Amino acid sequence: MSRLIVWNMVSLDGYFEGEKSWDVEWFFPFFSKELEAFSLEQLRRADGLLFGRVTYEGMAAHWKTAEGEVAHFMNALPKVVFSSTLASADWANTRLVKSGMEAEVNALKQRGARDLYVFGSGKLCAGLLAAGLVDEVRLCVMPVVLGRGAALFGRDLKRTAMKLLEGRPLANGCVILRYEPQSA
Repeated sequence: MSRLIVWNMVSLDGYFEGEKSWDVEWFFPFFSKELEAFSLEQLRRADGLLFGRVTYEGMAAHWKTAEGEVAHFMNALPKVVFSSTLASADWANTRLVKSGMEAEVNALKQRGARDLYVFGSGKLCAGLLAAGLVDEVRLCVMPVVLGRGAALFGRDLKRTAMKLLEGRPLANGCVILRYEPQSA
Protein backbone atom coordinates (compact mmCIF):
# COMPACT_ATOMS: atom_id res chain seq x y z
CA MET A 1 0.00 0.00 0.00
CA SER A 2 1.25 3.49 -0.86
CA ARG A 3 1.79 6.23 1.66
CA LEU A 4 0.74 9.80 0.85
CA ILE A 5 3.46 12.33 1.59
CA VAL A 6 3.08 16.10 1.41
CA TRP A 7 6.45 17.66 0.43
CA ASN A 8 6.96 21.40 0.38
CA MET A 9 9.48 24.13 0.99
CA VAL A 10 8.36 26.75 3.50
CA SER A 11 9.74 29.97 4.91
CA LEU A 12 10.50 30.37 8.62
CA ASP A 13 7.19 32.20 8.97
CA GLY A 14 5.25 29.32 7.40
CA TYR A 15 4.62 30.35 3.79
CA PHE A 16 5.05 28.05 0.81
CA GLU A 17 4.72 30.88 -1.71
CA GLY A 18 4.83 34.63 -1.53
CA GLU A 19 1.92 37.04 -1.88
CA LYS A 20 1.18 36.05 -5.48
CA SER A 21 0.57 32.62 -6.96
CA TRP A 22 3.88 31.04 -7.99
CA ASP A 23 5.94 33.56 -6.05
CA VAL A 24 8.57 30.94 -5.20
CA GLU A 25 11.86 32.49 -6.33
CA TRP A 26 12.68 33.14 -2.66
CA PHE A 27 13.75 29.51 -2.22
CA PHE A 28 15.96 29.28 -5.32
CA PRO A 29 19.13 30.46 -3.49
CA PHE A 30 18.69 27.57 -1.04
CA PHE A 31 18.24 24.80 -3.61
CA SER A 32 21.60 23.08 -3.11
CA LYS A 33 23.13 19.82 -4.37
CA GLU A 34 22.20 18.31 -1.00
CA LEU A 35 18.55 19.31 -1.41
CA GLU A 36 18.56 18.10 -5.02
CA ALA A 37 19.88 14.71 -3.84
CA PHE A 38 17.07 14.50 -1.27
CA SER A 39 14.52 15.37 -3.97
CA LEU A 40 15.88 12.67 -6.26
CA GLU A 41 15.81 10.15 -3.41
CA GLN A 42 12.11 10.88 -2.98
CA LEU A 43 11.35 10.71 -6.70
CA ARG A 44 13.09 7.33 -7.00
CA ARG A 45 10.67 5.95 -4.37
CA ALA A 46 7.55 7.46 -5.91
CA ASP A 47 4.59 5.70 -7.49
CA GLY A 48 3.09 9.01 -8.52
CA LEU A 49 2.55 12.72 -7.98
CA LEU A 50 -0.67 14.52 -7.03
CA PHE A 51 -1.38 18.17 -7.81
CA GLY A 52 -4.09 20.78 -7.52
CA ARG A 53 -4.82 22.85 -10.61
CA VAL A 54 -2.63 25.87 -9.88
CA THR A 55 0.46 23.83 -9.01
CA TYR A 56 -0.17 21.47 -11.92
CA GLU A 57 -0.22 24.34 -14.41
CA GLY A 58 3.01 25.82 -13.05
CA MET A 59 4.80 22.49 -12.79
CA ALA A 60 3.73 21.38 -16.26
CA ALA A 61 4.87 24.67 -17.80
CA HIS A 62 8.29 24.27 -16.20
CA TRP A 63 9.03 20.54 -16.36
CA LYS A 64 7.80 19.81 -19.92
CA THR A 65 10.89 21.53 -21.33
CA ALA A 66 13.34 21.10 -18.44
CA GLU A 67 16.30 18.75 -18.64
CA GLY A 68 18.22 16.67 -16.13
CA GLU A 69 17.52 13.82 -13.76
CA VAL A 70 14.81 15.58 -11.74
CA ALA A 71 13.06 16.57 -14.99
CA HIS A 72 13.20 12.95 -16.16
CA PHE A 73 11.32 11.79 -13.06
CA MET A 74 8.88 14.69 -13.09
CA ASN A 75 7.92 13.92 -16.69
CA ALA A 76 7.96 10.11 -16.44
CA LEU A 77 6.07 9.55 -13.19
CA PRO A 78 2.30 9.09 -13.28
CA LYS A 79 0.52 12.26 -12.21
CA VAL A 80 -3.02 13.02 -11.06
CA VAL A 81 -4.36 16.56 -11.12
CA PHE A 82 -7.46 17.29 -9.04
CA SER A 83 -9.51 20.12 -10.53
CA SER A 84 -13.15 20.84 -11.16
CA THR A 85 -12.27 23.70 -13.54
CA LEU A 86 -9.41 22.38 -15.68
CA ALA A 87 -10.59 21.29 -19.13
CA SER A 88 -7.70 18.94 -19.90
CA ALA A 89 -4.30 17.82 -18.66
CA ASP A 90 -1.68 17.40 -21.37
CA TRP A 91 1.53 16.94 -19.35
CA ALA A 92 2.97 13.46 -19.97
CA ASN A 93 1.43 10.68 -17.88
CA THR A 94 -1.21 12.94 -16.30
CA ARG A 95 -4.78 12.06 -15.53
CA LEU A 96 -7.41 14.66 -14.63
CA VAL A 97 -9.82 13.91 -11.77
CA LYS A 98 -12.72 16.37 -11.49
CA SER A 99 -14.46 15.01 -8.37
CA GLY A 100 -14.22 12.29 -5.73
CA MET A 101 -10.80 13.24 -4.35
CA GLU A 102 -11.06 11.04 -1.26
CA ALA A 103 -12.15 7.93 -3.16
CA GLU A 104 -9.48 8.48 -5.82
CA VAL A 105 -6.68 8.94 -3.30
CA ASN A 106 -7.81 5.89 -1.31
CA ALA A 107 -7.81 3.83 -4.53
CA LEU A 108 -4.33 5.09 -5.48
CA LYS A 109 -3.02 4.22 -2.02
CA GLN A 110 -4.56 0.73 -2.19
CA ARG A 111 -3.13 -0.02 -5.65
CA GLY A 112 0.36 1.34 -5.03
CA ALA A 113 3.43 -0.07 -3.36
CA ARG A 114 5.59 3.05 -3.19
CA ASP A 115 5.07 6.62 -2.05
CA LEU A 116 2.65 9.15 -3.52
CA TYR A 117 3.73 12.78 -3.24
CA VAL A 118 1.89 16.09 -3.23
CA PHE A 119 4.06 19.08 -4.18
CA GLY A 120 2.81 22.64 -3.67
CA SER A 121 -0.98 22.44 -4.02
CA GLY A 122 -1.94 24.21 -0.79
CA LYS A 123 -5.70 23.74 -1.14
CA LEU A 124 -5.29 20.08 -2.07
CA CYS A 125 -2.92 19.56 0.90
CA ALA A 126 -5.49 21.11 3.24
CA GLY A 127 -8.26 18.89 1.86
CA LEU A 128 -6.15 15.75 2.09
CA LEU A 129 -5.07 16.55 5.65
CA ALA A 130 -8.65 17.31 6.73
CA ALA A 131 -9.79 14.00 5.20
CA GLY A 132 -7.13 12.07 7.16
CA LEU A 133 -5.41 10.89 3.97
CA VAL A 134 -1.92 12.31 4.64
CA ASP A 135 0.53 9.78 6.06
CA GLU A 136 3.48 12.14 6.35
CA VAL A 137 4.24 15.85 6.06
CA ARG A 138 7.77 16.69 4.91
CA LEU A 139 8.85 20.27 5.01
CA CYS A 140 12.10 21.90 4.09
CA VAL A 141 12.21 25.01 6.25
CA MET A 142 14.20 27.71 4.48
CA PRO A 143 16.12 30.28 6.55
CA VAL A 144 14.13 33.28 5.29
CA VAL A 145 11.19 35.32 6.58
CA LEU A 146 8.78 36.38 3.84
CA GLY A 147 6.45 38.50 5.95
CA ARG A 148 3.46 37.72 3.71
CA GLY A 149 2.36 34.88 1.53
CA ALA A 150 0.23 31.77 1.23
CA ALA A 151 0.20 29.36 4.16
CA LEU A 152 0.61 25.75 3.09
CA PHE A 153 -2.57 24.42 4.67
CA GLY A 154 -4.50 27.68 4.68
CA ARG A 155 -5.88 29.00 7.94
CA ASP A 156 -9.11 27.09 8.54
CA LEU A 157 -8.06 23.54 9.45
CA LYS A 158 -8.92 21.80 12.67
CA ARG A 159 -6.04 21.24 15.07
CA THR A 160 -3.92 18.25 14.06
CA ALA A 161 -1.11 17.02 16.29
CA MET A 162 2.05 15.85 14.55
CA LYS A 163 4.70 13.39 15.68
CA LEU A 164 8.25 14.34 14.68
CA LEU A 165 9.88 11.50 12.71
CA GLU A 166 13.09 13.26 11.72
CA GLY A 167 14.83 16.62 11.77
CA ARG A 168 17.68 16.85 9.26
CA PRO A 169 19.74 20.05 9.06
CA LEU A 170 21.35 20.82 5.71
CA ALA A 171 24.67 22.59 5.16
CA ASN A 172 22.89 25.62 3.63
CA GLY A 173 20.90 26.37 6.81
CA CYS A 174 17.70 24.63 5.71
CA VAL A 175 16.12 21.95 7.89
CA ILE A 176 14.10 19.02 6.56
CA LEU A 177 11.35 18.07 9.00
CA ARG A 178 9.33 14.88 8.71
CA TYR A 179 6.05 14.60 10.64
CA GLU A 180 3.32 12.02 10.97
CA PRO A 181 -0.21 13.32 11.61
CA GLN A 182 -1.67 11.91 14.82
CA SER A 183 -5.30 10.83 14.92
CA ALA A 184 -7.52 12.47 17.53
